[in-house]
Amino acid sequence: MSTSADHAAQRGLAEKLGIQPGTVVQVVGADPDSDVPADASLLDDVAARAGAELIMTDDSDDVVDVVLLWWREGDGDLVDALVDSLTNLADNGVVWLLTPKAGRPGHVEPSDIDEAAPTAGLSSTRSTSAAPDWSGTRLVSPRASKKVR
Repeated sequence: MSTSADHAAQRGLAEKLGIQPGTVVQVVGADPDSDVPADASLLDDVAARAGAELIMTDDSDDVVDVVLLWWREGDGDLVDALVDSLTNLADNGVVWLLTPKAGRPGHVEPSDIDEAAPTAGLSSTRSTSAAPDWSGTRLVSPRASKKVR
């Protein structure tokens, strides 16, 4: 695949993640020094599509529309990380849990995600290939859909 084709594929992926112009995105766990670093091309494209810099710290007070949580086996307690990712999330916000694909170092079993999400108060709505080495699981709060009608 050519570089321009790679870029077009990534652009489609950022769009698939629901990133729209004006979306406020917080990134957690994208440590470039990790043994399994986050996909820099996807991060660049998400920032370009949102039209704003990504919030790369977890001690921000900004309310965010999307949290991109990069998570690897061995990173700690997934439930705690998911609960922490909700701190600044808007009521109708989305957490994208990004984990290494099967066969890659740091792969997280889908059953681990299925167990952790409800404990953290989240529901899994779909999964996608988020980048060449990363899968994405879309998590939302069931409470958001039960707000005042």
